[in-house]
Amino acid sequence: AKCQFAQKLDLRGFLTKATIFPYGFRTIGTTPAKKDAWLSKIFVRKIEPTKESHSRMLSDKEIIYSLQTHNYRPDSKIPYLNNIKKTVDYIKAQDSLSKKVELVGSWTVNVGDQDQALHLWKFTGGYEKIDAFNEFLGKSEEYQKIQEEQGKLVRSRHLQYLLAFSYWPQILLRDPKNIYEIRSYALKPGTMIEWGNNWARAINHRQNNDEAFAGFFSQIGRLYNVHHIWCYTNLNSRKLTRESAWRSPGWDECVAYTVPLIREMHCRIMVPTDFSPTQ
Repeated sequence: AKCQFAQKLDLRGFLTKATIFPYGFRTIGTTPAKKDAWLSKIFVRKIEPTKESHSRMLSDKEIIYSLQTHNYRPDSKIPYLNNIKKTVDYIKAQDSLSKKVELVGSWTVNVGDQDQALHLWKFTGGYEKIDAFNEFLGKSEEYQKIQEEQGKLVRSRHLQYLLAFSYWPQILLRDPKNIYEIRSYALKPGTMIEWGNNWARAINHRQNNDEAFAGFFSQIGRLYNVHHIWCYTNLNSRKLTRESAWRSPGWDECVAYTVPLIREMHCRIMVPTDFSPTQ
């Protein structure tokens, strides 16, 4: 039977034993580099100290995004979505809010965490605008009633404030009809700059079909979280686009360097709601 032969190394770099992989077992190859340079990919490289915050080095802090993750009751999807649309319409109707706060995308999860919805909002003007937004809504009796109604339709809610990576393409709203994939990563603390350095190169391999929709890292909420959102026509388009990236010289190298930075990762396939600005 055909097989592939690979050598295992322990962390001291000594040869320990040979392993036989069955034919068809997928291994990740990397673009040739300096001799023995591949060994460094299993370690997280040290980031030099800096007096500048990581967020300032990676993003524009005047634009902040909030990502709401709601787990709605399985028997309440329709009334829940009606409630969210009511929330969106209410915020749009407020002149003092509509110019600085806007909904970017609203989705329900199709593959992954079932009975879940995600809503992405954009705040222009930094945390000062978020403070004003929260203060206004906190005094609004109409909004409080909408929130009370929502509380009866959900099982749990989570909110994160995010910044967009400066090297990602500008967020452009898409015309119907698409699916979206959100790939969420929990990174090892202290590795965000290295992640950004590698993905600043990697993103060039993922724009052939305009699939790159948005890339964020968390500021408040669960920390050292990264969210990459991709847009595809359908699942088959996703498959072909990802296979094309693996054929692009240098993509495998970027993957090899970023994998050791990750503690946990998962992906969800999402479909836009009827009232989502991006479709």
